[in-house]
Amino acid sequence: MATISFTFASPSKPLNPSIAPKNPTIFNVLATPSNPQLKRAFFLNSPSISPIFIRALKPQQCRTSSTPITSLFTGIVEEMGQIKQLGYDKPDSFTMKIQAKLILEDINLGDSISVNGTCLTVADFDTQKLEFSVGLAPETLRKTSLIELEQGSLVNLERALRPTTRMGGHFVQGHVDGTGEIVDLKTEGDSLWVKVKTAKEILRYIVPKGFIAVDGTSLTVVDVVDEEGCFNFMLVAYTQQNVVIPLKKVGQKVNLEVDILGKYVERLLSSGFVDSIKSS
Repeated sequence: MATISFTFASPSKPLNPSIAPKNPTIFNVLATPSNPQLKRAFFLNSPSISPIFIRALKPQQCRTSSTPITSLFTGIVEEMGQIKQLGYDKPDSFTMKIQAKLILEDINLGDSISVNGTCLTVADFDTQKLEFSVGLAPETLRKTSLIELEQGSLVNLERALRPTTRMGGHFVQGHVDGTGEIVDLKTEGDSLWVKVKTAKEILRYIVPKGFIAVDGTSLTVVDVVDEEGCFNFMLVAYTQQNVVIPLKKVGQKVNLEVDILGKYVERLLSSGFVDSIKSS
């Protein structure tokens, strides 16, 4: 993939709301406050970016597990796109512009695109410049690892599943359940072991040899270590060359979406559905 370079004014300076320049062209969201309340205030009150965005884009509404399934993905990454620009085109509207190629072949406004496992809606695109834009709500930034992206970052991309598409992974909704932290990366031959730590609320749905989507990549869990709050998986050489996970370092976050079947089973059991069948 060709390297794309862009020039912006002082991109390395941390963006603190109290000292931020009046008209920043871009910012690094890694520099946002760690305190949740401060971070919320930051997202809702940050200044706008350069008027490179020709027209205002509507912020993407965050989708949760209670949202009806409107799009499905396989977790088979189609290509890696590159973040061309990200920031606020309005004080309360965060926009991300991504450069890609394959995704643009049949793109339409309103299409659902999985970006590192997060289902987002195409709000604008330019097939000549090979780029498209999506909006992100503050809750989406808080819920996912997209908060760690910056200009130049690579992201996994996948278009929504069509009925005629070969099902190569598993059913992925693009509704991120939460994030995990990479705690270990270890090679074995030409394969890569990745160990991820996550909250027990997510780990409860992860089982050995079960499905999981990590940054939108459909993977098979190898082991689950409950006492450490971790699970691991292995990436073969081909996968390493076509997804963003191997580009990350220990300590960085990944988006996690567990297999929805486990959540349905738990819901049925807790509602007494099984007991009602036994008694009927």
